[in-house]
Amino acid sequence: MLKSFEDWLSQYNIQLSHLIPVIEALGLILLIAIAIHLVLHRVIVVWLKNSAYKSQAIWRHELFSSNLFSRIALLIQGIVIGIQANLWLSQESTLRAVLLTIVALWVVLYTMLSIFSLLNVIDTLLNRTQVGRNMPTRGIIQSIKIIIFVIATLLFTSILIGKSPIILLSGLGAMTAVIMLVFKDPILGLVAGVQLSANKMLNVGDWLEMPKYGADGDVTDISLTTVKVQNWDKTITTIPTYALISDSFKNWKGMTDSGGRRIKRSVMIDATSVHFLDEKEISVLTKAKLLEPYIKSKIEEITLYNEQHHVTQTHPINSRRLTNLGSFRAYLERYLNAHQEIHNNMTLMVRQLAPTHDGISMEIYCFTTTTVWADYERIQSDIFDHLYAVMPEFNLRVSQAPTGNDLRRWNQDKRSE
Repeated sequence: MLKSFEDWLSQYNIQLSHLIPVIEALGLILLIAIAIHLVLHRVIVVWLKNSAYKSQAIWRHELFSSNLFSRIALLIQGIVIGIQANLWLSQESTLRAVLLTIVALWVVLYTMLSIFSLLNVIDTLLNRTQVGRNMPTRGIIQSIKIIIFVIATLLFTSILIGKSPIILLSGLGAMTAVIMLVFKDPILGLVAGVQLSANKMLNVGDWLEMPKYGADGDVTDISLTTVKVQNWDKTITTIPTYALISDSFKNWKGMTDSGGRRIKRSVMIDATSVHFLDEKEISVLTKAKLLEPYIKSKIEEITLYNEQHHVTQTHPINSRRLTNLGSFRAYLERYLNAHQEIHNNMTLMVRQLAPTHDGISMEIYCFTTTTVWADYERIQSDIFDHLYAVMPEFNLRVSQAPTGNDLRRWNQDKRSE
């Protein structure tokens, strides 16, 4: 059998005496590689992982979340195999050249993967800090990964074709247009990320509103090419990063940081219910604690004016008088100023807007002392509940379109006539 094997080798001009040392060298390389693999992965890496889990330091836990040490161990194995190939195989051996080429590719691959794992750890740790949350670290790290990937690809190609990477770089200029086309979104995203960070336009956790893309919610991630927004209905909207630079969007961070959220809502008042107050109505409204100082001071002012201008009540059109609408507006201003959940240090006013065919628009413009959405809606609803309930005290009516009940009542009145 040995004779037939030697005859088969002789067909390829290979002598068994020359092959045995090569087999012995490969066996030694394989044996040492297995031993190093067991020592690195079953002893050192396991020991480091157990000690990290016993530690309270967060960064030590994160080091094992991306297989960093496992990849470094595989990188060391490749380097050791390359050293052994140089030691045990002859310089003229074709097997040595093939093995060194595989080792070189192995080293480039796991060097790249190890750097990727380290960058993932850095990204995770930075996101736990205030500085990291205020910067688009995800986009910057992804940009670094792309650069490392391009360098690794050049090294791979140069190793396979046996040429220097400098030669490949010299021809890279002709591929610039292709590279720009392939990496258009990452390049635009990188530029947009730098602008967002430098101008402090957007951070993770901000409330973003961008109707063009159907986004209205919290920013959960800012990456190199996309920004993820979790809408209030729990859906996820993905926006191209560069769109935040080219298009307009609303960031509610200023409202959150200010500590107050604006209430800007109107109520329509029936214009036919507006009139001068008579003595009976004035006496009723004076009983309101919020209105009493206002009515008394206003009556003194009006009385003094009328006396100075010799105006009598015979012709009301010539005299100044209190109106139910003006008194209602004054009441709302004092009600809001006395409200514990309305900001007194921010803009607060009750104003009339231009009347329309629907009636007179009375707008409340103020800020709550909280920015929590649920509390804000509760405060706003409570204010308008009170507003609608107190309007009849001023003999004012809400303006609204006729309902079916109004039409039925009108029809019954017509029949009774």
